[in-house]
Amino acid sequence: MREAIRYLNNAREILGKSPIENDRYVDVKYVKSACGVAYLGLLKAIDEYLLSKGLSQKELPKKEQEYKKALQKYASPYNGKLLTEFNRLYDELHIAGYYR
Repeated sequence: MREAIRYLNNAREILGKSPIENDRYVDVKYVKSACGVAYLGLLKAIDEYLLSKGLSQKELPKKEQEYKKALQKYASPYNGKLLTEFNRLYDELHIAGYYR
């Protein structure tokens, strides 16, 4: 999990470079970069979880849909909560934060 935490700390550091006005980060470059790095941290955390469930490095997901399938298969004891959270973070960090 150290690698995932390192990514999240880097995202915080990047975001901290943006000035704040009216409780909003104003430099889009830093916001997009921070969201991208935070999303990669999320994927690293999921990779670590899947490795702990017995998947090999080669079997790890490569695409968003593959991550969803893997979470459905290996994280079912959590009643779909991890998949729901992944979907939310994918939408907020990757789509809204990084692409838009």
